Amino acid sequence: MKKSILFFVVLFSMFSACSKSKESNKEADSESSKLQQTMFYGGDIITMEGEEPVYAEAIVQADGKILFVGSKAEALEKYEGKAEEIDLKGKTLLPAFLDGHGHIYNVGLVSMFANLLPPPDGPGTDVQAIVNTLNDFKETEKGKWAINKFGWIAGNGYDDSQLKEKDHPKAKDLDKVSEEYPILIIHQSGHLGVVNTKGLELMGWTSKDTPNPEEGKLRRNKDGTPNGVMEENAFFMALAKLFEKADEEVHAKAIALGQEQYAQNGYLTAQEGRTTPDQVRSIIKEVNADKLYIDVVSYPDMRMKGAYDIMNGDYYSHKHLYTKKFRIGGVKLTLDGSPQGKTAWLTQHYHKPPQGEGENYKGYPIMDDAKANQYLEDAFKNKWQIICHTNGDAAIDQYLNAIALAQEKYDYENHRSVIIHGQTIRKDQIERAAKMNVDASLFPMHTFYWGDWHVESVLGHPRADYISPCKDALTAGLNLTSHHDAPVTFPNSMRVLDATVNRVTRSGKILGPEQRLSAYEGLKTLTSWAAYQYFEEDRKGTLAKGKLADFVILDKNPLKVDPLNIHDIKIEESIKEGKTVYKSN
Repeated sequence: MKKSILFFVVLFSMFSACSKSKESNKEADSESSKLQQTMFYGGDIITMEGEEPVYAEAIVQADGKILFVGSKAEALEKYEGKAEEIDLKGKTLLPAFLDGHGHIYNVGLVSMFANLLPPPDGPGTDVQAIVNTLNDFKETEKGKWAINKFGWIAGNGYDDSQLKEKDHPKAKDLDKVSEEYPILIIHQSGHLGVVNTKGLELMGWTSKDTPNPEEGKLRRNKDGTPNGVMEENAFFMALAKLFEKADEEVHAKAIALGQEQYAQNGYLTAQEGRTTPDQVRSIIKEVNADKLYIDVVSYPDMRMKGAYDIMNGDYYSHKHLYTKKFRIGGVKLTLDGSPQGKTAWLTQHYHKPPQGEGENYKGYPIMDDAKANQYLEDAFKNKWQIICHTNGDAAIDQYLNAIALAQEKYDYENHRSVIIHGQTIRKDQIERAAKMNVDASLFPMHTFYWGDWHVESVLGHPRADYISPCKDALTAGLNLTSHHDAPVTFPNSMRVLDATVNRVTRSGKILGPEQRLSAYEGLKTLTSWAAYQYFEEDRKGTLAKGKLADFVILDKNPLKVDPLNIHDIKIEESIKEGKTVYKSN
């Protein structure tokens, strides 16, 4: 890391007759006395201010805040010899990215498991590949450590839509890996999973008479016995069982690994978008040990016992202030499942229903209207920002209706409630949300990862073409962000930008070309508009004097490369409040 120069300058009133240039030097000196300063120049510096790209020739930071943005000549006039000068050598500097929606804690946790993702992110091409990967994993040092810590063999990221069989593995498949240890593999959506026979036994799910858990479902064999595949709350119950033995070492490692991945991708404000009370307590331990080096914003799951106590604790601030880079940002609510897993709640039936369901199957809600209305009323009464997982348009209707009822009861105009995912949002819902001051964090990465699957199996044309309709959302006036939902996908900022701009599927088709954003608009979903979503537009998201010196340096300018090559852009450096927290190589 380059060294900053510490200097001391004393001003005397005898210089009152100085020229304008000396007066400007005096102003700079009075602001920068005893501050550590760094000047960047020699590349494309994109301020992200305004509706069109604005470039600066130089930027100066001092003690973690931006001191100057402007021409190189003026920067040198004010700061030459007083600030460390860094030549970008043609690279691009812009505000660091803010996480529209993700799960930084869980990113770290699943990093401890076997990688079952499909190509290009992993080896998950068919059921046998999953079995082979798990067998190999359990013999590695990493695998042995995880088995010792959790008492389970675990894998993350399989996707039935990308498996040769076009179906989920079953308990009998996972039994080939181990009959001694319970096994849990997590679907890439994060809403389904599979356990082996030992896992079913531990959960008590062995009989055809075993009922479905509340707000969840067990898929079954022809004789009615559970086959190992779990949906929604059934899956979350098994996941909780997996984490029962996790100790402080596991939790600390999860936070460290999560931060590492986010910083490598230029995200210096991260979200833990469905935090359990135990996870909040674990994060706070790391906060007290000064282990956070990027900002983390947590949204506790409203449905979990203890969530309201957390909201009334020390780490929630209506002024959106951090304590050692951590704050509670509001609350999370989940109203349905995932479209790719066919558990999202739709108003029209799925193109092809999942196994065991009739042709009119539309998915299902997580809760009834009365519960949803009560949760929204609680959020508005307490002036808590709420972010709500709604993939299906029926779930979005439920959410907007609940917000409308809460708005009638409570004066909370600047609520900035967020639609999370909004995969099948309709145009009339977009227009309604805009009138209600509701933000949207959409998930256009679906166009690459599941676009073909949405066309072939989930939605069909024309609904599949309209998933994550960013352009219509922007045109209607919604504040818009684009996210990765990590660990559903990797927190790869350039993949997020690529999907937002290009909407290219795995097979090379463009899905809904009219919903593509420009590269500049795409960058705003990761910077200035994301800062607004977090109520942090006064300190982040653009390069302006007085804001935090949160920067990301890229090897190429996303505004100047062929849009189809955006995903190849590399993160060279991530700088949090003036300090480098990641540097390539």
